[in-house]
Amino acid sequence: MNYLDTILSAQKFGQPRGVTSVCSAHPFVLEAALRHGLAHNRPVLIEATCNQVNQFGGYTGLTPADFVRYVGEIAGRVGFPRQNLILGGDHLGPLVWADEPAQVAMEKAKTLVRDYVQAGFTKIHLDCSMPCADDTDFPVELIAQRAAELAQVASVHELRITNHDLRYVIGSEVPPAGGAKAGETHLIVTHPADAAQTIELTRQAFSALGLDLAWEQVIALVVQPGVEFGDESVHEYNRSAAAGLKEFIETVPGLVYEAHSTDYQTRVALRALVDDHFAILKVGPWLTFAFREAVFALAEIEATLCETPSRIRETLEAAMLTNPAHWKKHYGGDAQTQKFARSFSFSDRIRYYWNTPETQQAFERLMYDLGEKPLPLALLSQYLPEQYEKVRSGELKNHPRELLLARVIGVLDGYAEACLPA
Repeated sequence: MNYLDTILSAQKFGQPRGVTSVCSAHPFVLEAALRHGLAHNRPVLIEATCNQVNQFGGYTGLTPADFVRYVGEIAGRVGFPRQNLILGGDHLGPLVWADEPAQVAMEKAKTLVRDYVQAGFTKIHLDCSMPCADDTDFPVELIAQRAAELAQVASVHELRITNHDLRYVIGSEVPPAGGAKAGETHLIVTHPADAAQTIELTRQAFSALGLDLAWEQVIALVVQPGVEFGDESVHEYNRSAAAGLKEFIETVPGLVYEAHSTDYQTRVALRALVDDHFAILKVGPWLTFAFREAVFALAEIEATLCETPSRIRETLEAAMLTNPAHWKKHYGGDAQTQKFARSFSFSDRIRYYWNTPETQQAFERLMYDLGEKPLPLALLSQYLPEQYEKVRSGELKNHPRELLLARVIGVLDGYAEACLPA
């Protein structure tokens, strides 16, 4: 029984446990997650998305095998045991190629799934919820059929070289990656009857391809519980609105829910989600948002201490204006509104620009300017008050890198509290 199985079993025995799914490729976020897991002696689940990591490199430039090596190198540096690392593939399906004919897109999706499985990813989210270019009719049955076709590929290439077998997540009502659309003010919580239909149709599709054993490896269903975030807003979890979903999944053996877009939920809401059988909590932009907050705070400290600072904020702004591809379709409004969003949006499209050469150079300059000496406590109190308190109490080293990591770890602390209460 692997760690995901223990979470599932606990839920089915009335013990509200969960697991945090860290969806990010940012090196500081990954290091923070692994350090956090090491400190709490817990396995860590890290997931890559299909547009982030795929056979063509994705926007990170990493193939699935590259990503496994990349995370492994960070784990080795931190001292995190490899056997406690769970890697997942998120939104694996034709999403990246949805503007191509279905046959072409699905062939690429099958290669994608094959490469993820062969690289050692063991948690596979099968997502065929998007129509392709020539899909004139797009019934739920077709979504289920395509998911089963991808599961068939995964089963053929499943590697049993570790203590983990594949575990699948299904579901067609997936919140949009990166946050709610501009102006979206109301979310429709998945109806239990629709969740039941998704499960049954997908089970039938698996069975039709002789995948009854693979169906037993399906552990979670993605639905819309009513949580989401936009540029400046967060849809808070409403337990009463999702009560029907909670009651329904209690009648389904072997399945819990996976909640996407849980970023920026309160600790009370995260705990409630786990209590209501949303046992897998995905978080991504909130972690890089926290990293960005800490970088901006350190930049303010640097500007106070140095005559010629790195100007990293200006460098990021210039990079986003030079290449607006990652934010232009996401940020509306006038020029001032867009400028604010580029730096401070909850959608955190700025995360796509940390690896540009100019930004990397500015970040290295920021770290160099702040140096190895402890930063002035008065400035920590001004710009990083939570970390200031931990420095004063001796919990945290007064060093720029440690301060950055601590900001991200602070977010993960809330998830840990929700997923495995004391």
